[in-house]
Amino acid sequence: MTISTRGSSEDISLPDFSSHGYDIRSELGANRAGGRVTYLATHLETQQSVVIKQFQFARASAHWVDYDSLGQEIQVLKNLQHPGIPKYLGFFQDDDGMCMVQEYKHALSLANPRSFGPEAIRTIAISCLEILSYLQNRIPPIIHRDFKPANILVGEELDVYLVDFGFARIGDGEVGVSSVVKGTLGFMPPEQIFNRQLTEASDLYGLGMTLLCLLTNTPTDQVGSLVDISYRVDFNKLKADVSPHWIKWLEKMVDPRLTNRFENAREALDAIPEHGLRQPELRVSTTNLDLAAQKRGEVITTAVTLNNLVPATVLQGNWHVAQDVNDPPTIQGGRHSWIRFFPENFNGNNVTTQIQIDTSQLMMGQTYERKLMLKSNANSGMYSFNLAVKTAPLPFRNQGTPCPLLAGLLAACWVTVWVLTSLAPNILLTPGVINTLILLTLFGSGVGLQIASWLLHEAKLNSPASRTILILGASLVALVAPLCLGLNVALIDGITATITLGLGIFGSSVLGVMTGLTVDRFWLKGFQPKQAIGLSLLTSLLGLGLGISLGLGLSSPWLTFALISNLVGIGTMLAYVPIQRANAIANYRRKVERRLIRP
Repeated sequence: MTISTRGSSEDISLPDFSSHGYDIRSELGANRAGGRVTYLATHLETQQSVVIKQFQFARASAHWVDYDSLGQEIQVLKNLQHPGIPKYLGFFQDDDGMCMVQEYKHALSLANPRSFGPEAIRTIAISCLEILSYLQNRIPPIIHRDFKPANILVGEELDVYLVDFGFARIGDGEVGVSSVVKGTLGFMPPEQIFNRQLTEASDLYGLGMTLLCLLTNTPTDQVGSLVDISYRVDFNKLKADVSPHWIKWLEKMVDPRLTNRFENAREALDAIPEHGLRQPELRVSTTNLDLAAQKRGEVITTAVTLNNLVPATVLQGNWHVAQDVNDPPTIQGGRHSWIRFFPENFNGNNVTTQIQIDTSQLMMGQTYERKLMLKSNANSGMYSFNLAVKTAPLPFRNQGTPCPLLAGLLAACWVTVWVLTSLAPNILLTPGVINTLILLTLFGSGVGLQIASWLLHEAKLNSPASRTILILGASLVALVAPLCLGLNVALIDGITATITLGLGIFGSSVLGVMTGLTVDRFWLKGFQPKQAIGLSLLTSLLGLGLGISLGLGLSSPWLTFALISNLVGIGTMLAYVPIQRANAIANYRRKVERRLIRP
């Protein structure tokens, strides 16, 4: 018995299944030539929506192959319990044929023209593989044999369902040996077309071709345009922005050779690329990070900006530091001991990562070079960054070479003394006259050194230069003053005495200021006071000796010995400075930094 409903342009006759407890609401699909019709109905007792598949064997055009398919589907569905497979609810017979009742899912098949984004296609692929994995893990396994867009339903929330188990086979024996090839051309693997033995990898071919149809917006009836005469897919027809990882995965899914495909759905699911079908394109602000600390234990922070140039995708990834033999093992949570990332894991298309370097665990005065690795879902997958960290200088300053400074002081003293001796009065030199001139010169030098000390003090120099020059001048005056009381001033005239005393005061003032300035420069460079004073005084005395010998034309073994001894003293102090610094650094490394991380 049938009831009639009026459509917009034609009458559709719907069967009356009320005696079986169902109210037919609409026709979902039909193959009237084969005697198969699918209805949407309501269970009268529970008001649950169901699907009723009817095989009308009374029709002349009906084939018993289709009747066998419905019976096969009932047999398979009875024992299946999976959220991605609509449940079998029962069957009944009426005057027109046999009917199977199945759970209704509010979803459209992929055969209906729809557009899915890259992430949606990936979700569909995963859901289908999970359903296939469930079927293949059955004992014995189930092979669907008709995996195509029309048999995959997808809801608005991307819920995926596999339907139509009429061609399914239970068991993995000689499943392909049959007098009739069952399946849909374009989605059947070559081994199924040629009626050869099928395996769990056979259904993967249909899924792969389904995904290719979605990717290329190819209608189901034109799927043949995606393959060549040898059943190989022309992947050049895929969109140019499809990830190469996905291309490789799809090639393995639809390989014509059964042995080249994934062995089963679980293996294909494990190998599915982690990222979407389209990959982000990553642009970084820099790949070379050069940092320098100014003080010990300083925490240095720099930033790297990551931009995704493909708007339809989402950049994801994480940072880590490539293992270095000198670094200790990672601490709790897999974090590096002295390099941190904020954020370490990121998800976004415009990300700024703060990279924090803790130098408290690093040796001072060293340069640390490490590789920072960025793993992302972008095309290249893994990016490498060069990090160079220069730690704070050692607490022992490198004073550098003092030779240029000493050479300048030596030349200044030499020339000054030589010029002053050239201006000395020309008189007859006798032992008494010589002694008188020397004492007057020394007394004047003492006074000149005190004047130089006063000038240095007024210049507000912070070095010990002014105090040192003052002490030397005062000592010299104190030593010579008593001797000057016994001078026989009658041996020389007053003009000669005045000139001699003035030259001593003026020369020592000049030499004292130059020596004091040199001591100050050494002190600013980090030399110890005793080193600065010793080098400056020895150099001044050497210049004084050379100037006197040149200006007065003096030559004696004792003068030569004095000059050589002076040079040896200067050389010894110059060699002592770097040796002292090297020993201090070695002791510091051994006692303080022995437990720190090496470069």
